[in-house]
Amino acid sequence: MGKLRAMLPLLLAVVIALAASVGIYRWMQHTKTRTPGVVEAPVVKEGVEIALAMGDLPWGTKLTRDMIKFVTMSKDNLPPGTFHTMESLEGRVLVQPVKKNEMIIESRLAPENVTTGGVTAVVSPGKRAVAVAGDKVIGLAGFIQPGNFVDVLVTVRVKQGKDSRDGEEYSVTKMVLSDVKVLATGTVIEKKAGGTEPAPVDVFTLEVTPEEGERLAFAAAQGRVQFALRNVLDRDTVYTMGVTVADALDAYRPRLKLLSREPETSKSEMPRSLFKMEIIKGSNVNRVSFDR
Repeated sequence: MGKLRAMLPLLLAVVIALAASVGIYRWMQHTKTRTPGVVEAPVVKEGVEIALAMGDLPWGTKLTRDMIKFVTMSKDNLPPGTFHTMESLEGRVLVQPVKKNEMIIESRLAPENVTTGGVTAVVSPGKRAVAVAGDKVIGLAGFIQPGNFVDVLVTVRVKQGKDSRDGEEYSVTKMVLSDVKVLATGTVIEKKAGGTEPAPVDVFTLEVTPEEGERLAFAAAQGRVQFALRNVLDRDTVYTMGVTVADALDAYRPRLKLLSREPETSKSEMPRSLFKMEIIKGSNVNRVSFDR
């Protein structure tokens, strides 16, 4: 009887262990055999082919098949004016540059009736493209690029007086055009007279009105043209009086204050020294003055 009582805790522990083992086994079997939850399949969005540029395309380019590629993209969040077929895009002319792998959209193209590339495709209606020969100084060492806006200054020799045959010559610098768009920049080879070697000449094409074109051509023929590059946000027109040699040399001079002093009296204005005499005749007395 005493041995049975001693073994009772041991038997109880074995029973508890077996029950725990059976419970764990059943739980694992239930986990393996239970029906998995329904997983929603990912929504496949419908894609469309979009036209992209094969490489960097400058403005004025007439698009051909070898310049365009198509990739499939989602319809969502596409910008307006995209192209999906080669036929709708071939032969169109760019009015804005397009980078490699960038979408070609309608806002960067000339109207469909424009079929000729080059500068003619990007000149605004009512404007003209006028070219001016220059150099690295005029072009600000390459900082002037297509799409920039500049002011045009000219330095010329003029004669004082209404009659151009007479009068003294002097130089004047004046701004003749303001807020002019640069359409293109480039370099041409100019042959020099006298058998010298050809030299490169920078050429700048500006977009101007017909009246501004006359002014620009006259300034380039009569004097030296200089460009002043404008900030992209500064579109205000500034009016100037022009600068002469005297104006340039008078700049940054100290302003001297004139000391006030009494004006000197000239000899002609000095009071005269007079000799006075009294002439007495009886009861009459006369005073007479004489110059010394």
